[in-house]
Amino acid sequence: MPWVSSSSSQAAPASAGRWSSVQASLNCSSEKVPVPGSILLQRLPRGPEGRMEPGTGTFSEEQFREACAELQRPALSGAAWELLMETQGISVYGLLDQQTGLYAYKVFGVLEDCLPDLLADVYMDLAYRKQWDQYVKELYEKECSGETVVYWQVKYPFPMSNRDYVYVRQRQELDFEGQKVHVILAQSTSEPQFPEKSGVIRVKHYKQRLAIQSDGKKGSKVFMYYFDNPGGQIPSWVINWAAKNGVPNFLKDMVKACQNYKKT
Repeated sequence: MPWVSSSSSQAAPASAGRWSSVQASLNCSSEKVPVPGSILLQRLPRGPEGRMEPGTGTFSEEQFREACAELQRPALSGAAWELLMETQGISVYGLLDQQTGLYAYKVFGVLEDCLPDLLADVYMDLAYRKQWDQYVKELYEKECSGETVVYWQVKYPFPMSNRDYVYVRQRQELDFEGQKVHVILAQSTSEPQFPEKSGVIRVKHYKQRLAIQSDGKKGSKVFMYYFDNPGGQIPSWVINWAAKNGVPNFLKDMVKACQNYKKT
């Protein structure tokens, strides 16, 4: 999600005092605001050769290849991508969407002591996600017109309304110079089997790309792109602040989840 930089004509970044007053007014003290559903993924059925079965065409082969390629060489030229944060081997870049005032994000880095297959398993395991992600309110999948669709409701701090996501995703394992690369693509969709709920705001604009491969040691080299618009009346600068600062915290939680993971 977005973070409005001081160089942006849209708005200035929130000062510490300004954010403290907002936290107090929202009664969320120092609680982390949940990172939107950019990283909610699920294992898809494997084919007879261990590859993921192709979906119904929601995503093209080119989209999978592009995500894999960006893991090798970040594509940050030709657009106004800003370096927003560097912490613990993770770099977070943002691109302002002029229409919404929100940012799309690209994240590059290495997660140490977390092997790619393990990281992918943790990402895909919905049951385990419910154990380590305190913001999951409701989470399940359903077959709709030949596609597996995920429903996810996220708990937001009082007095904000919860958000929910309905989206499709596909996963492939690609080969890059002899190395296996996990690539997962996801985007919001609309399905009549998932009607909107009273008191919950539906997130209708969400896209995510993820690519993971070995760092050559005991860790994982990661590229992630995401954008979502949580809607409602939350000021864009609050959303941007939460997303920018939430990404590193989420990745820390992911590493801990990998350490405690026992596949059933």
